[in-house]
Amino acid sequence: MQALRGVDLAVYPGEFVAVMGPSGSGKSTLLTIAGGLDQPTSGRAVVEGTDLTTASRKQVAALRRRSIGYVFQDYNLIPALTAAENVALPRELDGVSSRTARREAVALLAEIGLEHLADRFPDEMSGGQQQRVAVARALVGERRLVLADEPTGALDSDTGETVMALLRSRCDAGAACVLVTHESRFAAWADRVVFIRDGAVVDVTLRSSAESLLAEGAAQ
Repeated sequence: MQALRGVDLAVYPGEFVAVMGPSGSGKSTLLTIAGGLDQPTSGRAVVEGTDLTTASRKQVAALRRRSIGYVFQDYNLIPALTAAENVALPRELDGVSSRTARREAVALLAEIGLEHLADRFPDEMSGGQQQRVAVARALVGERRLVLADEPTGALDSDTGETVMALLRSRCDAGAACVLVTHESRFAAWADRVVFIRDGAVVDVTLRSSAESLLAEGAAQ
């Protein structure tokens, strides 16, 4: 069974797109292909002019560090690193000094209400706190494309709204954001909602006509 069937999706700078659908419909697969974590069996995934399906692993890794922020459903924090170190890691890997990377990380943790946990390790934090650290890591630096897989799943309503406001602010500043969610109240933050069922897009609302940042052609 194909995870995705003939999906053709473009996401634009400054646009917030929500992807909705039942469990197993292909939503997370769509994100992993767009983020260069999986390869489609056919079709292309293009981010800022780079075809992720033909680029080298080194090129994809560099693009992900610089331009793509990814919020994993299961957080994927490094247990041996503190919250600030987890958030700063992508910047350090891209050559930013440790001091600058930490300053950026702590500032972002403050935006999400976790500056007091900067020196805590993941196992010293709740699931909701780990999820917010994962969001901060995805947003640090000049990320042009933010992919968020259920980033509010472990959060209470108020904290979830804080996270959505932060994602919305990044879109308003020019980033393209793709959110996978089951909750219509969070999808309401989006400019466009894409509905997927059985690996295929079945409905789209409010399509933009701006220049595409992410173009995914018939990924399967």
